[in-house]
Amino acid sequence: MLIEADNLTKQFGDFAAVQGLTLTLAEGEILALLGPNGAGKTTTVRMLASLLKPTSGAARVGGFDVVSQARQVRHAVGLLTEVPGLYARMNAVEYLDFFGELQHMDPALCRRRAGELLTRFGLYDARLRQMGTYSKGMKQKTAIARAMLHDPRMLFLDEPTSAMDPHSAKQVRDAIIDLRGQGRTILLCTHNLPEAELLADRIAIVRRGRVVASGTADQLKRDLLGEPLMEVRAAAALDSALPQLGGLEVVASGTDWFRYRATDPARDNPALLARLAALGVPVVTLSAVERRLEDVYLKTVEP
Repeated sequence: MLIEADNLTKQFGDFAAVQGLTLTLAEGEILALLGPNGAGKTTTVRMLASLLKPTSGAARVGGFDVVSQARQVRHAVGLLTEVPGLYARMNAVEYLDFFGELQHMDPALCRRRAGELLTRFGLYDARLRQMGTYSKGMKQKTAIARAMLHDPRMLFLDEPTSAMDPHSAKQVRDAIIDLRGQGRTILLCTHNLPEAELLADRIAIVRRGRVVASGTADQLKRDLLGEPLMEVRAAAALDSALPQLGGLEVVASGTDWFRYRATDPARDNPALLARLAALGVPVVTLSAVERRLEDVYLKTVEP
């Protein structure tokens, strides 16, 4: 595993921000870390990025220990913090030059990378303006360019599309998808659940400093919401047909529709259509009922 956290804990006085958190990321994987405000997501990211020392537990990032090899960890990752932290009187070129020096980048390579990233995020024409004049979305994109500047193998992105308009958010999502295609490993903290489902290979939900559920979106939906739901809509009343569909777990129904649980849709759905056809029922549609990651999230984090 490229990133491993084992029983990470962080105490601030009597307050436990993170309590025995364990997670792993394989190379080339995107993990979305979800949870309510105060759940410990940002504290976890800061420990993994070697900005905060854990109270107990251990973590390795890119093979480096986050405590004893903190400098190597900081060089190996690209970090987008919750607050961009720009220097308002600098322009974007000066700012990225400065961070390139901190990463010991060749100046010519740094300028080339900066130009590519500023162009990609639609900032090139504003590159010589002081960043204090930037909109919130422009500041966020500049901070993302800073995180990507030294071409790191691993990226920790805390709310990367926060405060962005739809076009800018799509630019960032496309960049993240491209990075995954290049085999980069990304830890993504977000409150945007559709975005998490779109981008992440796996999802971990954090509550009160602990991972309380993890897996792919489909696994979490099945585990927490039950088997998939299917819906049949017909062109005629179903009153007489439904009683003849024994063995089917019908969970809701109306005059010309019903929903049922399908343990194995590839097996169950064709068999059901054949039975309905034999009963002379004119089926208009058979479709999966959408199950949202929001439903999984709320079921996990609500008291």
